[in-house]
Amino acid sequence: MIKICFVCTGNTCRSVMAERIMKKKLKESAIKDIKVSSRGIYASGENISDNAKQTLKNMKISSANRKSVKLGKIDNNTLYVTMTEKQKSMLNCHNSLSFKSLLGYEIVDPYGQDMDVYTKVAKELESGVDALLKKIKEWRKL
Repeated sequence: MIKICFVCTGNTCRSVMAERIMKKKLKESAIKDIKVSSRGIYASGENISDNAKQTLKNMKISSANRKSVKLGKIDNNTLYVTMTEKQKSMLNCHNSLSFKSLLGYEIVDPYGQDMDVYTKVAKELESGVDALLKKIKEWRKL
């Protein structure tokens, strides 16, 4: 079983969208041995942002409401995937990587921006999730 936790600042936009995109791709690929979650470094129990919900809905991905969850104790058996290098350094753990290492660029925070920005971020997240799945398949061949 592989456990992956996507991490961003507040767990209301990027990380929750990445989580749901990954879950959809796992379901479509019939991969059942990867558990996915998301957390926020400074999460405070807020709902997923309205634009994140709408973006997921437009992608035909679950847009169900949920409260943000604060990142707690680091689990050595979980792979943490952060949106930025700064967030990765804040985790200070060996089992983490950033979207920059997957895509060559960081995922900017769309919070408070318009739908065009959310749509762009969702497409970047989807590309990053695809790259992560490819990397996992390569690791499994080792």
